[in-house]
Parts: sequence; structure tokens; C-alpha cells
Amino acid sequence: MKKRKRLSAEEKVAILRDHFENDISVADICEKYRIHPNQFYSWRKELFENAAQVIFSKKSDKKVKKKIEDLESSLKDRNAVIAELLQENINLKKLSGEI
Repeated sequence: MKKRKRLSAEEKVAILRDHFENDISVADICEKYRIHPNQFYSWRKELFENAAQVIFSKKSDKKVKKKIEDLESSLKDRNAVIAELLQENINLKKLSGEI
């Protein structure tokens, strides 16, 4: 039984890059790297499906970081208000003799 060759993500990208940059046919690329054309097309499809996510992730990362900072700030404010209310409640209970 023939053992399958496992390629890293970097190797897959290098194969795709070789195809696109050097304008080498799919058949020649597959022969050169000893891969099945279906595998090549699968990698190419995955590359194009995820390209937008990679290209625009920098902008969305900034938006996500800003949103996280805003939520953390809001949480700190809420926690401060809750702590203040709890302290007032304790003080009122002490004054009324409940504690």
C-alpha cells in the first residue's frame, strides 16, 4: 500500500504560487510535484474562498479590538456602579441595625 504524501500549508502555497507566478499549466504542476489534479483544484478553490477573509482581516481585527475595548470599558463602569450600590446597601443595613 502506497503511503500518502502530506504537504504542509507552506508547501501547498508554494505549489499554487509556482502555478500562478510562472504561468505553468495545471498538468505540468501536478506532474512536477506528483499531486493529483483534483487535489490541486481543491487547494486553489480553498485559496480563493478564504482570500477575502485574509485580505480584509486587518480591518476587521481593528474593529473587533475596538469593540472589545468598548465592552471592557462598559463592564468596568457597570462593576463600579454595582460595587457602589452594594456599599450603600451595606451602609443602610448597618444604620437600620440589620447588620
